[in-house]
Order: sequence, then C-alpha cells, then structure tokens
Amino acid sequence: MINLETPRKFRAFVNQAHQVAAEMLRPNSRRYDLAEHEYPVELDMLAAMVDGLGASGTGSGAGASGVRRSGADADGVVNGSNLSSVLSIMEMCWGDVGLLLSMPRQGLGNSAIASVASDEQLQRFDGVWAAMAITEPDCGSDSANIQTTARLDGDDYVLNGEKIFVTAGGRCDAVVVWATLDKTLGRAAIKSFVVMKDTPGMTVERLEHKLGIRASDTATIRFDNCRVPRENLLGTADIDKGFAGVMQTFDNTRPLVAAMAVGCARASLELTRDLLAEAGVEVDYDRPVHLQPAAAATYLSMEADWEAAYLLTLQAAWMADNAQPNSLQASIAKAKAGRTANDVTLRCVELTGTLGYSEHHLLEKWSRDSKILDIFEGTQQIQQLIVARRLLGKTSAELK
Repeated sequence: MINLETPRKFRAFVNQAHQVAAEMLRPNSRRYDLAEHEYPVELDMLAAMVDGLGASGTGSGAGASGVRRSGADADGVVNGSNLSSVLSIMEMCWGDVGLLLSMPRQGLGNSAIASVASDEQLQRFDGVWAAMAITEPDCGSDSANIQTTARLDGDDYVLNGEKIFVTAGGRCDAVVVWATLDKTLGRAAIKSFVVMKDTPGMTVERLEHKLGIRASDTATIRFDNCRVPRENLLGTADIDKGFAGVMQTFDNTRPLVAAMAVGCARASLELTRDLLAEAGVEVDYDRPVHLQPAAAATYLSMEADWEAAYLLTLQAAWMADNAQPNSLQASIAKAKAGRTANDVTLRCVELTGTLGYSEHHLLEKWSRDSKILDIFEGTQQIQQLIVARRLLGKTSAELK
C-alpha cells in the first residue's frame, strides 16, 4: 500500500525546491526564453547548492543524477532517490522546465550513469555533467535502429555517427552515447558509452532553435573516429546480456520526464484558477459539475487528469526505489503525464483568452514548453505501444 502523502523526510527538501522555483527559476523564465542559447548563470549557484545538499545527505535525489535502484529496508519499504527526484523536479518545473534541464550535473545522462554504471564508474564520473545522445537523423523513437557504431580497437572503442536533439549537448561535460557494436545483431548489440566533451573526434555541429524549453540548449553532435576508453562503456560489453541493460535507463528517466510534465501542468492550473477567480468564475468542489459554469467544469476535468498523472508518476518512482520492475508503470506515467501536460496547458490558454495567449503571463510559454514532454524519452505513440505489448504479452516483433 502506497501512502500518497509526501514522506516526512522529503518535506523540507520539497519546500526548498519550491522556494528555489518561486524565487529563482520563475522570475528568470521569460528572460531566458527570449534569450535563447544564453547560458543561465544563476544556475551555477543553484547547482552548487544542490551538490552540497546531496553531499550532506539532506538532498538525496536533487535532480536527475540522484536516481538509482535500491533494495527495501528492514520495514520492506523505501522512499528513496527516485521518489525524492520526481517530487523535487515537479517543484522545479513549476518554476521553469527549460531552466531545470539546464542545471549543471543534473542531465538525463547523469540518470543513465546512475542507473547502469558500475561502482567504479559512479566514482569516476562523480561531478560530471552528462547529456544523453540517442536520437539520430534516421532514428527517432525506434532506438533499436541506431546507426552510430562503436568498434573495439585495442583499449578503445572507436565511435562514428551523428546524434541530434541532445539536451544540454553544448554545455555539458560529457555525453552518454548510444551506439551499436554490430548492426547485424539488432538491439542486443546496442550499448551506451560516456564520451568526455574534449575527446578528439567529437564535435558539436550546431544548436537548434526551438518552440519551447528555449532556456535549454539542444545540440547536434558528430562523432568521427572518436576514440573512447573501453572502461567508459556503461554496464557490460557482453552481447548476450542484450538490450535490457541499456533500456533500464528509461525505467528511471521516464518518471523524471513525467514529473516535469506534472510540474508544468500544475503551474498552468494554479494560474488559470486565479485568473478565473478574478473574472468571477469560482471553482466549487462541493457542487456537481453540471451546475457550474462551463469554465469551472472544464477546470475540474483538467485537474482530475492532472491528479491521475501525478499519482502514476509517484507509483513508477516508488517502484524503482523498492527494486520492483517498473517498465510498464514508467511508460504509463510518461504517456499520461506528457499528454496531460499538453492538454492542460493549451486548454488553460484557451480558458484565459487574450491573457493566456499574450506574453502578459507565462501560460503561452508553458504551453510551448509542455510539447517536448510528450515527445522526448519516447513519444506518446511509442509509450502506448510499449504499454500494449506489456499488457498483451507481445514481443516487439509481434506488435509493431
């Protein structure tokens, strides 16, 4: 039985995250949306504070780098780094999604390292800001079709290929790159490698101009005979172990993206409720929906959708903390939260009319930011396909 109240040990930390979002992220939200590709210098101080909280043990799971699976304690239940990460990310993305994605040492690549790295690698890459490089020009949601190659040559792997849409790819210290050891072997040969930014043969080709999360840079990176030490391969090189080790990353990162969506949608709901109240539309939880104004009824429907996404996200993170297989729940949470954030933010713009569509408030920005949350870490369609396979007991070959 999951207790849906915020665990007591996380409450102070979650409150701190909300305070940071309110006092640092949201006040700078519009500025860095307009100044795309300008580095948010305010985040350096914030990242240092998060590092300090993590080192002291009071801020475990302060961001993406905090996630790692663990076993249950003596009582059989763990409220660990995955749950604390999603709770803090919800608060931070209530402030600004793009700025959260720009935080040093809190990249999705850090989550990949935390998920599958050995103890030696965890220690070696401690303090590194890592981006995640999966998508390619001819390979998006079908990650098993990756064309970037990794060829073993002595003590190095030689990487060749191109990655696109790399979040924080221009600012990070390292990139976790998905590459195949043998194209003929399909999924089983795909492994992930930590490539440091100064490695010869690795080039940031360009930064993209985007609809949303403009505070976060998104890069195209090319690998041309890029030599990576063999000890930088995450997990095992054994092809017999298959694709599961690499895909385990998604079981931890998809709840994080779901948490981003939940936070962004909540920001839109709260502001919309205030604007409706100013216009004389009160949302009454004690009256049937059909007896309330249409705007209030719409708001209640959106809030119910949001709560479902919130609870599914907590479930997926809690299961990871307690060493329970959560691939199905992670995909359900990501699918529900991503779609809910899109629907909620756009409908909030609609409900608030000119105030929502103009730059007078952040509602139009949140609607732009939310779109990516239904796309990266696996699109809505891919999540639905994964869920269907799991529920029907079908393989990827049987259900495409």
